This record gives sequence, structure tokens and C-alpha cells, in this order.
Amino acid sequence: MSPITLLTILFLITSLQTQASVHNYKSETFSVKGNAFVVHGGSEGIYSSTLNETSITSIPDSFIRFDKVTFRRNKELSNFSSWPIQAVVFEVEDREMIGGSAYGGQRAVCCTGDLAKLGVCNEGQVIHRPSTVNSDWPQVYGVAFEMDNEVAELPLKSIQITKTGMYNLYFIHCDPRLKELVVEGKTVWKNPSGYLPGRMAPMKIFFQFMSFAYVLLGIFWFFQYLRFWKEVFPLQNCITLVITLGMFEMAFWYFDYAEFSETGVRPTGTTIWAVTFGTVKRTIARLIILIVSMGYGVVRPTLGGLTSKVVMLGGTFFVASQVLELVEHVGAISDLSGKAKLFLVLPAAVLDVFFILWIFTSLSATLNKLQARRMMIKLDMYRKFTNALAVAVVVSVGWICYELYFKSNDIYNEQWQNAWIIPAFWQVLSYSLLCVICVLWAPSQNSTRYAYRDDGSEEFDRDDTTLTLIKPSSISTKDVRSVPDVRPGQDNNGTSNDDLEEDKRE
Repeated sequence: MSPITLLTILFLITSLQTQASVHNYKSETFSVKGNAFVVHGGSEGIYSSTLNETSITSIPDSFIRFDKVTFRRNKELSNFSSWPIQAVVFEVEDREMIGGSAYGGQRAVCCTGDLAKLGVCNEGQVIHRPSTVNSDWPQVYGVAFEMDNEVAELPLKSIQITKTGMYNLYFIHCDPRLKELVVEGKTVWKNPSGYLPGRMAPMKIFFQFMSFAYVLLGIFWFFQYLRFWKEVFPLQNCITLVITLGMFEMAFWYFDYAEFSETGVRPTGTTIWAVTFGTVKRTIARLIILIVSMGYGVVRPTLGGLTSKVVMLGGTFFVASQVLELVEHVGAISDLSGKAKLFLVLPAAVLDVFFILWIFTSLSATLNKLQARRMMIKLDMYRKFTNALAVAVVVSVGWICYELYFKSNDIYNEQWQNAWIIPAFWQVLSYSLLCVICVLWAPSQNSTRYAYRDDGSEEFDRDDTTLTLIKPSSISTKDVRSVPDVRPGQDNNGTSNDDLEEDKRE
């Protein structure tokens, strides 16, 4: 064993577990940790029971209930009475109360012969000491196999939670003779407000708030859309789709958390719908930002040869994000190793970086084109759009650094009450950027002035792989006299002055 305590290793395993208020054990096998055999039974933040001041009755108690938890061994290995298999429940602040060492040796979870000689524990049982805050904690109790018995069942027990904290459950035995032992049954974890794990409980209120926020944005957008529907151009239809998807995503997430809180079991169908709407929304939003950055619908009529590349990037991002989100919210994260999880995170992260690089490269070319053509109104809009994207990227990078710092300094999940802020921030940032886009491209009586006009007044670079202008060929001095007079409606490059006049009117 390394100098790191055995409990630290156990908590690292804990951080990979899926949050669920009803923890089912289906023939879970014990793994060797030091001199103990361990099954992680669950870890959740639980708020203490509180009294409702406006009513005589109290809010439903917080508890951890054991429901028909049984241990099963093979018939061939049932010819002896075993040491006890124990359920150990402790609050994260009491983690040092589990385990001990003799004569300054290695830390152990199971009581050894040397420790038993000191009279501090019973050999073959889990070492634990009373908490300095509450002498009744940690809670440790168990059951042993009698001779010839294949099944041992923990007595029904409900542990009341009187202190808010992150609670952990482990099933531990110290008998090396109990090979291929499995645990079955379930435990139920409850907060005062419902069955949502403590770290997830604030998300229910958050998604309720975000649903209301999307409704307000939708009312504003659809009102403008109906008012000026004759002036709407394709880009605004895409924004309408993103707002609609966002409304459905927030609603499904709220229903997902509400049902989870009521039943203690996450509704798989609702979760999949919420994940899918969210992934589709993020994919379409990124594609819209990319094609707008390329100038589609504003300074160029089509994407030309870039269309297939944009579609391919969007499709790949959708698949990578959908798989990651399904595993994150529906699958059992504890079944994945760190490398396997990293394998799912990396593709989505790399594709996001590729989106950002392509977006800002395209924006730079589009801004140069607008400035060269002196389309000042469109140029001003694109500058505001660029500034908003730049701020969003800088804030995102800063938040990622904070998230890494937060998780690296909270290996025991002691900051679980603030953990909901991490995913909530990304929803707020996405919504804020969508609001900026809605303000910049809101339908109005002058909407079409921002759209591409196929009336011969604008010239476009026909090279589909770049966004640079076609430079006019140089004209020698001797050919100047042969150049025809410029019409009043055109500038020296043969392009229309409509945009210049429009800029002056503005």
C-alpha cells in the first residue's frame, strides 16, 4: 500500500459512481482493497431533516433505508461460520474514523491480530472509532454466515440523517474464505424535499427557472417573427428552431428531475429525450454560428463546396456529444474506467476546438470583406457578433480552469452543495449567447438589409475554399483613357452605391 490511505482510494472510486437515490445491487462482487473486501454501496449528499415552522407536521425525514440487502456465497463454500459482513455508513468528515494501524504500521480497514491484541477492535471486523461530533457515528452493523447457510440477510434498518453532509456506504468483509461472495438488494436514500440526491436537488429549481427564461425569449422572438414575417430570411428561421429546441430541452430536464424526485429512480425515457434535444440544439447552434461567420445569407448566397464539410463536422459532433451525454446521464459511469471516460470526452472537446478555430478564421475573412466593400451596417453587426463570441470563449476557458480547480480540490465531494453550479453555468452561458444573437438578428421592418441581395449589387468570391476578395487586375496608365465613364449609381469598382447610401441614411 502507498502512503495514501485506503479511504482515499475508496473515495476516488466513489467519484466515479452514478448518482441515484435508489441504489440497486445485482450480484455485485467484492473487490480487494488492502486487507479488506469492499463493495461501494453509494455516496450522496443528504440534507438533515428540518421542521416546517408553518405546520405542526415536519417535512419527511432524511434517511438511508436498507431494503432486503442479502449476501450470497457458493454452496461449496458454505461449510463454515464466517466473520461478519458489515455495512459501514459514515459522513465524509468522519472518514478518518474508519481504519487504523498497529505500532505505526500500514493503515488497515480490517482489524488485524496485532490490533486485536491491543484491545482496540475485534479481529475480522471493520476498525472504527466514534465521531468527535456525534458518538453514534459512523454507523456499522452486519451479519455473519452460519454453518451451511448460503444466504445471509442484513436486518431491515432505516438510518435517520440529522446532520447535512456527504454520506457514504460500503459493504466490507475481512474473511478471505468468502470467495465469490455477492451482494443483492437495494438501499433507498431520501432528502427532506424528495428522492433527488442533494447535489442534484438545486437543478430541479434551476431548470424550472431556465424553462421560464426560454419562454420569455420565445415570446419576444415569435412576436417579432409574426410582426415582420414578410421580412424574415432563412437565418432567422434557424434561430427560431434553436429557441424551440431550447424550450423543449429545458422542459424535459425539469420533468426528468421532478419524476426522479418523486420516485427515486431516474426516468430513462425522459432523460434520453432531454439529452437528445440538448445535443441537437447545441449542434445546430454551432452550425448556425459557423455559417454566419462564413457570411452565409449576408455576404454570400451559398456555402458552395464547403457545405459537405460543414454537414460532416456537424454530424460528427452530434454523434460524439450524444454518446457522451447518454453515458453521463443514463449509463452507469462506474462501469467505465478513467481511460474509457476520457475516450468519450476527448472527441467532443477536439471537435469544439475545431469549431472555434474555423468560426474565428471565417469571421476574420468576412470582416475583411465587409470592410473592403464598405458595407458599414453589416460590418458593425458582425463586429458586435465577433465581440460576443470572443467574450463567450474567454469566459468558457476561464470556467474550465475553475472547474478543473474545483474538482481537483474536492476529491471527497465535500463541496457537493455547490457542485450544481458547474453544469448550470454552461446552460446560462449558452442562453446568454443565444439572447445576443436574437438581439442582433431580430426580425424587423429592415431585416432584409442584413441579408444577401441577389440583385447584382454585390460581388462574391466564387472560390468555395476561401473567403478572400477577388483582387481587380491592375490597369496600366495608357489604358486609363479607354475606361468608360462610371455611371452615377456605381463606384469605381463597378459595384452599387446602395450600401453607401443606406449607411448614410443610418
